Amino acid sequence: MRRSEIAEALTGYTPTEEDLRGLAEWFETYDAHSSAPTPENVERMADMAVFPLNLVTDGSDGNARTGQWDRERYVATMNAVMGGGGEQDVRFESVRTPFFLSPSVAVVFTSSVMTTGDGEEHRMNYADVLVRRDGVWSFQTMIQSGWADMLEDRPS
Repeated sequence: MRRSEIAEALTGYTPTEEDLRGLAEWFETYDAHSSAPTPENVERMADMAVFPLNLVTDGSDGNARTGQWDRERYVATMNAVMGGGGEQDVRFESVRTPFFLSPSVAVVFTSSVMTTGDGEEHRMNYADVLVRRDGVWSFQTMIQSGWADMLEDRPS
């Protein structure tokens, strides 16, 4: 069974080619902004979200953390986490598996390798919840383990 067939069997919704294309285009645009994390591109990334944005992660103590970020917190955190100066090229190679719950709600699982300009690789697995309003996709929830310790040091 292909990944898309499994997703469809689990959710009961079969996405159209337009659904799949629209979501793929959204991620292409988001990845382009995050690959050159200048302050302007971080703002563009924020333009692609619905605020308050839900965040789900965990820490080294084994406890899950959740929160809601406004745009200001998202921009400040992403600038700090991603370098915010754009001095270093970042490349992402991602495999995404979308689970469409309906034509306007999707949970997307991503397995990604981020390679920095100096060749350092970071492997990541995460999920995003995206919603479509008036034909436009936006992300509303970010889910990734391991960020709580670092994020707790940042201002709310």
